[in-house]
Amino acid sequence: MAEYDNLCKILAEKYPLDFIRWLLNQEPRKIEILKTELSIEPIRADSVTFLQTENRILHLEFQTTIKSQKPISLRMLDYYVRLTRKYEVPITQVVIFLQETSDEIAFTEEYVSEVTTHRYRVIRMWEQDSALFLSNLALLPLAPLTRTDSPQTLLSQVAQKIAKIPDIETRQNTAAYTEILAGLKFEQDLILQLLREETMQESVIYQYILHKEALKYTIRLVNRRFGKIDSVIIERLQVLSPEQLESLGEECLDFSNVSDLVAWLEQKTNN
Repeated sequence: MAEYDNLCKILAEKYPLDFIRWLLNQEPRKIEILKTELSIEPIRADSVTFLQTENRILHLEFQTTIKSQKPISLRMLDYYVRLTRKYEVPITQVVIFLQETSDEIAFTEEYVSEVTTHRYRVIRMWEQDSALFLSNLALLPLAPLTRTDSPQTLLSQVAQKIAKIPDIETRQNTAAYTEILAGLKFEQDLILQLLREETMQESVIYQYILHKEALKYTIRLVNRRFGKIDSVIIERLQVLSPEQLESLGEECLDFSNVSDLVAWLEQKTNN
């Protein structure tokens, strides 16, 4: 599920002003995306985004699954302390749950211990008014996850909005973002029917995410088959296309040892 969280991180960092307007209701003069190195190894960093305005940091976490190595509430306290220590400005923390759940973690907005209470905001996408998201290009890919009495009608409205985007590259990328996030709620056939498969497949970002997920799966499969593989082999896997990675995943089961894998890579990369 990490691809959904990471895609939202991409959106927030591509359109920081729109996310600031939505979540802070501010019009900042400047915004900086913090690529911060906090003094202790982060508990979890993949889908964390820090946006700094003139007088505040917006800390965003996107959540698909409700399972976590460390409780989300503890993680928010941990980041709050470290951000405050480093930047000494007010911090607004928002956890955005993407996929509908009744689990109490999505309805918890504070960390409580014997001596400490720490509060943060929680947004449940399935409770949000779709109008805001339908009217904003940056937030449009999140629109399929918002509140509706007719999910198919909502997805159709999103598709119509995307079709009207004049810039081809922006239209392709927005369609790709939307297709991926809509997968949390809709059947793939319906998504492709409404959003047009060829538009998404031409998108650079779609291809990038597709390749990243295929690579991650293949490395996991190869490690499980042969034990931890070295970095040289990983580098050679990185240049394979998603189709080649899929083919390797199938053929890997017939390999006896790592040398068979290396021979297969030699053949594919030298052709």
